Amino acid sequence: MNPLLATLGGKLAERWLNMLVLPGALFLATAAVGTTLGHRRWHDIERLRTSLDDLATRPALDRAGTAALLVALLLLAASAASLAAQFLAGAIERYWLRFGRDPLSRALTARRARTWRELDTRYEEAHGDISVTEGRPWAPPEVLARIENLAEARDRVALHAPARPTWYGDRVGAARERVHTAYGVDLAAVWPRLWLILPEQALRQIHSARDSFAAAARIGAWAVGYALLACWWWPAALVAVCCAAVARSRAHDALDLFAELIEAAVDVHGRELAERVGLTGTGSVALSDEVGERMSELFRKGG
Repeated sequence: MNPLLATLGGKLAERWLNMLVLPGALFLATAAVGTTLGHRRWHDIERLRTSLDDLATRPALDRAGTAALLVALLLLAASAASLAAQFLAGAIERYWLRFGRDPLSRALTARRARTWRELDTRYEEAHGDISVTEGRPWAPPEVLARIENLAEARDRVALHAPARPTWYGDRVGAARERVHTAYGVDLAAVWPRLWLILPEQALRQIHSARDSFAAAARIGAWAVGYALLACWWWPAALVAVCCAAVARSRAHDALDLFAELIEAAVDVHGRELAERVGLTGTGSVALSDEVGERMSELFRKGG
């Protein structure tokens, strides 16, 4: 038991150090540098060195108790800053995935929908240049390349006609729509039951993708913190921009993978769920629309 407790304690301490102390300590150090130098002397290393020397020569720091108390306060402050960033990260996740009924969100949704429709129209028109030769479609390479580019441009906006102000919200909505189109399944009703039968490997991959999205939101929260710090020390704005770019890129990749894994879980294990609740036999090959609709109706319990 003691080795187990020691291992768990070591992992918890490592997690606490990586997720709370280090990011918070880095932010506090940047804040200290920024408030010391300011805008006009943003690169004055000599002034920073002098401030550190003055701090080190204070008599109170020679006492072990005072030094230990100062270290404890710094750890608490770093943890508090990280906890605030995590709280803000939750708000950022909800903002990324929001429906958006306020005027600004509705305007963003309308603009994205208009862009998507324009690209979709051009994509459909490009298909008019495809001819049928000997019973098979054919088109010059430049036409095929143009069709592929238009499809990629349209999908960068959304996989379906946008209904939310952000790509993130529409990507989750697209997973729901694609599953319903393919199998007649209401993903909101089926997913909690499907989750119970997924193998451990699938659960780990889905958890990993979800955690990556949350981690990207935390980086976005630190971007907000460094942007506020830029009011006192403008180089912090560069850190904020870098954090925001990294957060956007990682959130995009993580949520795309998360949605793909959700669709894959229904593809691979949807029939197994229908079989377990008695809607199909063991000899069925694929999940049909009829079974998917019956399964969704069953799980909604008439709601």
